[in-house]
Amino acid sequence: MSDEAQAPSVWGTFQAHDARAEIAFLVALGFEETVVYGEGDRVDHAQLDWPEGGGVMMGSHKPGGEWVTEPGTAGFYVVTADPQAVHARAVAAGAQITREVNSTDYGSTEFGLRDPEGNQWSFGTYVGEPRKA
Repeated sequence: MSDEAQAPSVWGTFQAHDARAEIAFLVALGFEETVVYGEGDRVDHAQLDWPEGGGVMMGSHKPGGEWVTEPGTAGFYVVTADPQAVHARAVAAGAQITREVNSTDYGSTEFGLRDPEGNQWSFGTYVGEPRKA
């Protein structure tokens, strides 16, 4: 399978009051800043990739725009092979931990946090169930 065929085709998107600070926070967690368009404090579009696959797209809050999401209302689940390492980076970045690292009844090791904008993030080992044939 080519890299192109494996590229994510569904991207979570959200907006932030302080998009530059949000990007810095996510980079501290382990996201990679792939591209950021905008000037000064304004972010028109940013793509942040997760090294283990997938990513998010985000930008500055645009009240009255054609694509508006309220900052602090998004939720994401991020698959990682090492939630303890992400947890340590989150604590070092000052994240509000909402759920400590734990094992779930569906076989995942995961934790939760709230980012500076109020969005909820879970990081865990659960990769989802295989697709039905």
